[in-house]
Amino acid sequence: MSVIQFLKSKTFFKQLGLAIVALLVIVFLTMQWLKSTTNHGEFVEVPDLKGKTLETVAIELDDHDLVMEIQDSANYNPKYPKFSVIEQYPRAGAQVKENRKIYLTLNPSGYRKVAVPNIVRRTFRQAKPTLETLGFEVGKVTYVDDIGKDEVIAIKFKGETISAGRMLPLTSKIDVVLGNGKRGSN
Repeated sequence: MSVIQFLKSKTFFKQLGLAIVALLVIVFLTMQWLKSTTNHGEFVEVPDLKGKTLETVAIELDDHDLVMEIQDSANYNPKYPKFSVIEQYPRAGAQVKENRKIYLTLNPSGYRKVAVPNIVRRTFRQAKPTLETLGFEVGKVTYVDDIGKDEVIAIKFKGETISAGRMLPLTSKIDVVLGNGKRGSN
């Protein structure tokens, strides 16, 4: 029997029909299995977690069948409690599948520390922007007898004289001692 005759035979059409029916059954069963295992069309709303502590977040995510993933700590934000959520992804109100990871960015326990620059024997005009650029605040300005007028003689933190390289938290107030342009009495 030639190939062309076989393609025109009843046996070929029976086999082709059985193959199509088997394929349709397999596709139907696969779709039903996927629908039941992936919870097709079922979503969970992501709760608003901003400003909440880790303990509260863990309970809330567990109630919604979601998983917490701590991504990173951001720069300290004094508007939020320590170790509370500052940002979340996906955002609050988003529709997600259950057991979805919710990525959290936490508020650290305080400002990160920065090294104090060497500003001794520089003019106040140079020293002030240097401190402010690094995130420090210029606190009290006092004057002592020194020939260098408006030149930084010493820097202090909480009354203690400090040197360059000391690690202080951002936004720390650094007091500056300047020369008044008069020679000291010896």
